[in-house]
Amino acid sequence: MVPALQGALALKQVNPSKRLDDLQWAREHFLIYLTQCQHYHVAEFELPKTKNNSAESNTASSSMAHPNLVAMASQRQAKIERYKQKKEMEHRLSAMKAAVESGEADDEHVREYYLLHLRRWISISLEEIDSIDQEIKILREKDTPKEASASGSTPQARPPMKPFILTRNAAQAKVFGAGYPSLPSMTVNDWYDQHRKVGALPDQGIPKTTSEVRRAAQQQDEREQKEEEDDEEALQRAREWDDWKDTHPRGYGNRQNMG
Repeated sequence: MVPALQGALALKQVNPSKRLDDLQWAREHFLIYLTQCQHYHVAEFELPKTKNNSAESNTASSSMAHPNLVAMASQRQAKIERYKQKKEMEHRLSAMKAAVESGEADDEHVREYYLLHLRRWISISLEEIDSIDQEIKILREKDTPKEASASGSTPQARPPMKPFILTRNAAQAKVFGAGYPSLPSMTVNDWYDQHRKVGALPDQGIPKTTSEVRRAAQQQDEREQKEEEDDEEALQRAREWDDWKDTHPRGYGNRQNMG
């Protein structure tokens, strides 16, 4: 189990400049551990491909237009099975740990306990090798554009653009003076007054003719004059009522049945 522990320790290195070397070194040690376990028939599993085989498989897979869905499904199912087996082994190890460490377990249980440890690290090694292969692929693809840009030729310098000058007088004439398609004939206030007189503003409804405007103005004057006359009559009646109340206090005419 020492090679597997060495591989796990190598993965914990945090030097970015040596990350690729650490990954390759860890993969080799995980593969050594798996090979030894397979020779001793500790568990039944399939060894991961070596570097040469993995390179050939990557070349073949890159030449294919579409990924092999059957292979992807089988890999996913294998990962699920390994995960279930790993959880089951961890549960059994936690149940047997106290008896083995206290010396109460017999030789058969002790042997089973250490075999479970070896099989657990087999699952860990297989998972780590899958992760290492993916990370190595990412690191190599990241370095590829840098190498291509370094080896590529330098881009050709673009010729300088010729300066151009706008004709100020022509552009100014199109906006402010001669050459503009339509010059204003009245101000905004003049337009508003003209439309207000004929009742063509949005809040005045349908535009009216001159005679209708005069008739409406005359009716408005008559209404105002009538309101003024009505106001004078109402004021006169109010004054007379106040005078009558001054000379006739409340209860003035009710003098009967008084002692």
